[in-house]
Amino acid sequence: MNRKRASSLLVLTALLALNAHAATEAAVCEPTWSEGWIRWIPASGMAMQAGYGKLRNDCARPVAVVAARSPLYADVSLHETVQVDGVSRMREVERLGIGPGKEIVLQPGGLHLMLMQPAGELELDQKVPLRLLLADGDSLEVELQVRRDAP
Repeated sequence: MNRKRASSLLVLTALLALNAHAATEAAVCEPTWSEGWIRWIPASGMAMQAGYGKLRNDCARPVAVVAARSPLYADVSLHETVQVDGVSRMREVERLGIGPGKEIVLQPGGLHLMLMQPAGELELDQKVPLRLLLADGDSLEVELQVRRDAP
């Protein structure tokens, strides 16, 4: 085998390996969730609560959250608090896009999860399971911890 052909084969092999690595990363990469929480309210009996946390996308492609579910709530949706003429208003967010290398913070007074009709009273430090549904059909299993204050 001559030198030119050997170099071409080496370059081709390296390119195929890089492509296979990128395809594998894209297939297994998913956003990460941290600091998920719900404010604990003793004996609240409230029909709605809010969930917060951080969602980070370290993948090479953008991702979008399009829905959320929890077995402990009848309904979960994404909302955002906005100021309209000096008045705070909530509006539903149908799609929460997160670009590569970006992080979105769900926090009081901003983006948050509306948790409607809880199945029962929550206890301090309880872990609440939550599934975030992504636009590409994947989902992300996360938790919200019942806390007195933000982490």
